[in-house]
Amino acid sequence: MSFTLLTIQILNGMQLGLLLFLVAAGLTLVFGVMDFINLAHGVQYMLGAYLAVACIGWTGNFAAGLALALAGTLAIGLLMEALVFRRLYGRDHLDQVLATFGLILFLNEAVKMVWGAAPLSVPVPEWLQGSVLLGEGVLYPVYRFAIIAAGLGVALGLWVLIEKTRIGMLVRAGASNAPIVSALGVDISRLFMVVFAFGAMLAGFAGAMAAPILSVEPGMGDSVLILAFVVIVIGGIGSIRGAFVAALLVGLMDTLGRSYSVDLLRLFFPPAAARGIAGGLSSMFIYVLMAVVLFFRPDGLLPARGRT
Repeated sequence: MSFTLLTIQILNGMQLGLLLFLVAAGLTLVFGVMDFINLAHGVQYMLGAYLAVACIGWTGNFAAGLALALAGTLAIGLLMEALVFRRLYGRDHLDQVLATFGLILFLNEAVKMVWGAAPLSVPVPEWLQGSVLLGEGVLYPVYRFAIIAAGLGVALGLWVLIEKTRIGMLVRAGASNAPIVSALGVDISRLFMVVFAFGAMLAGFAGAMAAPILSVEPGMGDSVLILAFVVIVIGGIGSIRGAFVAALLVGLMDTLGRSYSVDLLRLFFPPAAARGIAGGLSSMFIYVLMAVVLFFRPDGLLPARGRT
C-alpha cells in the first residue's frame, strides 16, 4: 500500500466527510431543535447544485454565481418553511415523512421540467484549476483542496455561531429542550424559521461546491440524505460537534473501505471472489460503524447537552 495513495484516499474521505457535514449540520439542528423529520433536506443539496449551474452560467463568474446560488437556496428554504413545513409542526412523524417525501417527488420533477433530465456540469474556475504534486508523480486537484478548506471554514464559523452567540445559545437550548425555551418567552416559530433556512443554505452550499466534480442531475440528493441521517445518528441528534466528527468518520470509512476492501479480502479469498465480496461489503461499512456506535453509545458519540 503506497503512502501517497493512502494520503489521496484520506483527502478524498475528508472531502466527502466535509460535504456530508454541511448537509448534516442543518439536518441535525432541524431534527434536534424541532423534532422534525425532513426527508426533503437532500433536495436542498440538489437545488444548490442546479442553482450553481444556472447562476455561474449566467454571471460567468464562479464566486458571484456561488453567492447567488446560496441566496437562492436560502430564499427557497424560507419559502418551503412558510408554505409547507410550518403546517407540519406538532404533527406526528408519519405525517412529516409523507409530506416531505411528497416534496422530494415534486421538486425532482420540477428540476426536470426546468433543466431537463440529462446530467449537467459546472466548470472548475480557472483560479482553482491545476493540481498539487503529492509525491511519486501523483497529483491532487486544487479544487478538492478548496472544498476541504471551505468545509473546515464553515465548520469553524458554525462553532463560533453556536457556541459564542445569543442565537447559538437559543439553538443549543432548543436542541436540549424546545418546550422550555418556548415557555421562557422565546419566539420559537421564528427560531424554527431561522434554523430551517440556515440548514437549507448549508445543504445548498454543499451542492454548489460539489457541482464541479459531480454530475448535477435529478435525485442527486437522495443518497446524500441517507448518509446525512447516518451522520446525525452516529454523532448525536442536535449536536454540531457530533455531526462534524461523525461526518469525517463516515467519509473516511466509506472512501477507505471502497479503496482497500479488495486488498484486505485477498488475504483470505481468491482475487475473483474478493472482488465480488468487496462490492457488497464496501457499501455496508458505514452502517456497521453506526451499529457499533449505537451499541456502545445509544445517544451518539457527542449528543447535544441535555439529551443524554
